Amino acid sequence: MVIDKSKVAVGFIVAGVTVVVLGTVLTFVGPLIIDDQIVKNTMIDPKNELSYTMWKDVPVPFFMSVYFFNVLNPKEILKGEKPMVEQKGPYVYRKRIQKDNITFHPNYTVSYKEYRRYFFEPSMSVGNESDVVTIPNMLVLGAAVMKEKASIFTRLMISIAFKTFKEGPFLTKTVGELMWGYDSGLVDFVNKYLPGMLPSSGKFGLFAEFNNSNTGLFTVFTGKDDIRNVHKVDSWNGLTELNYWRTPQSNMINGTAGEMWPPFLTKESTLPFYSPDACRSMEFVYQRPGELQGIPLYRFVAPKTLFANGTDYAPNEGFCPCRQSGLFNISSCRHNAPVFISQPHFYNADPVLLDFVQGLHPSEEKHGLFIDIHPQTGLPLNASIRLQLNLYMKKVSGITETGKISEVVMPMIWFEESAYIDGPVLSSFHTNLVVLPILLEVVQYSFIALGLVMITIAVMVYRKAKKNKRDDGTASSGNTSTSTEERDPLLRDDAN
Repeated sequence: MVIDKSKVAVGFIVAGVTVVVLGTVLTFVGPLIIDDQIVKNTMIDPKNELSYTMWKDVPVPFFMSVYFFNVLNPKEILKGEKPMVEQKGPYVYRKRIQKDNITFHPNYTVSYKEYRRYFFEPSMSVGNESDVVTIPNMLVLGAAVMKEKASIFTRLMISIAFKTFKEGPFLTKTVGELMWGYDSGLVDFVNKYLPGMLPSSGKFGLFAEFNNSNTGLFTVFTGKDDIRNVHKVDSWNGLTELNYWRTPQSNMINGTAGEMWPPFLTKESTLPFYSPDACRSMEFVYQRPGELQGIPLYRFVAPKTLFANGTDYAPNEGFCPCRQSGLFNISSCRHNAPVFISQPHFYNADPVLLDFVQGLHPSEEKHGLFIDIHPQTGLPLNASIRLQLNLYMKKVSGITETGKISEVVMPMIWFEESAYIDGPVLSSFHTNLVVLPILLEVVQYSFIALGLVMITIAVMVYRKAKKNKRDDGTASSGNTSTSTEERDPLLRDDAN
């Protein structure tokens, strides 16, 4: 049986064209398939068992690192001298978060409460919770400023109360007491006779109200109707807007709850989120690209305007009364206490704030806020939210505990809430979002390359087969003529 090479070549050409078309189609369809899988796996849906479990019980380790500004010269401060502080820390706590009371609604939203607990991590800390530090006494110096415009009689009574309960202008307590609460006769008295005046009904501590608590009732979009809305807050504690601030814009509840964002982010995107602890919405902006163990990411950071005052940045006028830029007045949602938050060491704040306190050294690397996010999925890979708690204090006549304190915004502590993807979660993430797309890309271009090679070889074989046929035909025709002459002498004689 003789094989017709030209027909075989034509078959390979057809097969090669088919493979090229398949590879070309994959270059268009492949990304659509990946995007479709991203959409399915980022929407909040119990049917997506893996992604839903990750959303409900976040497997990523969260840590809170706390740094205290230990006051070195409390007696001199009472005489009007500049405060001197030294940073002590970090004291690190593992943060355990879990969503509960999860309820899905017909309008493509889901409600939940997120509970949080903190566990001290001695191996990650510079010391232990028994370490002793000195910080300003918020109960005394904060109350003094709050009652500055009260009658002189009221101020004298307040001062007498401080003396009665042995409350001085500065506290020297252990880290554990300052964090989670200490017994105070004054606190017990105020809670009994002036209920609601203090944030805590038990022991008084800087984080007493955070441990074993929840962040309120969040209602967020599931993304089932529109993936662009996934994780965005619909309401918080039943509110679609706040009532702490002076303008509708400042009272808006924007963005997500700060854990994830909608997929398919670009460099022009921003990361808005609502923080119940800060009593406001905030927004991070794109800074630069990067990668984490081969996974592409975008870094988003807090803009300089985040805590700017209304003079330097008009949209922030609604958060006033303001002081220097870089300070955010949270008194409106903290029982009118003269408390301000800022970035640590007054990073990105008015430089004048550094002139009033000795011992601060701001830097972007140590004190900047950032979120590293995978732009395709909206999932943070690494995040660090750093905030500083400050107390505005000054001399208040009639309250002798304030001495001759100069007017100052005094840093007390700063803390860093950080989270990063690692271990099996990172490996799974890397496989699904890096390895598989690369594999698909290799397959599609391999198909195109294979198809082109098949076509090229088949064309060469086809041409060669055709040429051989022509050569064989010519040769066959010449051979027949010669043989006839040789067989027939008459023809040979006629030719002669």
